[in-house]
Amino acid sequence: MIDLPAVKKLYNLTKNLSFKDINEILAVSKKCTFNKYDKLIDVHSDSNEVFFIRKGLVRAYRINEKGEEITIALYPENSVVTNVDFFLFHESSNYYYEAYEKTKTLSIPYENIEAYWKKYPNLAADKHHFFLKYIRSMFRRIESFVLLQPEERYLKYIQEFPDMVNRVPDKFIANILGVTPVSLSRIRKRVAQK
Repeated sequence: MIDLPAVKKLYNLTKNLSFKDINEILAVSKKCTFNKYDKLIDVHSDSNEVFFIRKGLVRAYRINEKGEEITIALYPENSVVTNVDFFLFHESSNYYYEAYEKTKTLSIPYENIEAYWKKYPNLAADKHHFFLKYIRSMFRRIESFVLLQPEERYLKYIQEFPDMVNRVPDKFIANILGVTPVSLSRIRKRVAQK
């Protein structure tokens, strides 16, 4: 049976996939449901699954030398989550990827995706597009730390992810913005007074 909402969401990721291509991908993908705090990918894992988040929220984090969890990224609906270290370098994961809400995904092993790229040369552009999008988002994040003040980073973040402040604790957003939770509280207070 065709999962029309999933087809529409996948099609929005790339215009190079035809309806037939998407149905083939969906046929070999599996639907997964993760409860809050379930791990999609564990640190040091060689997982090669690529997850498309249909509903829910995934948090990527590391544990620092003090034993504190530091949130690196938050992935809401319609995001692709994968072991980036494996995807780019065929190395084990440096991060934990866990569901922060009940999360529904479609997953497909990376080697199946590689097989599609070989079978359908027009999809090679999608691989290139995915890598470029990832590099671009990382570059923009670095750029924001260099060029923007913490308040500007906060305003930009809530513009891009307006509902995130209601979905996660302040410390997650503070980590992503590179500020302390106390500083984030002050930033919010200043923004509210303007």
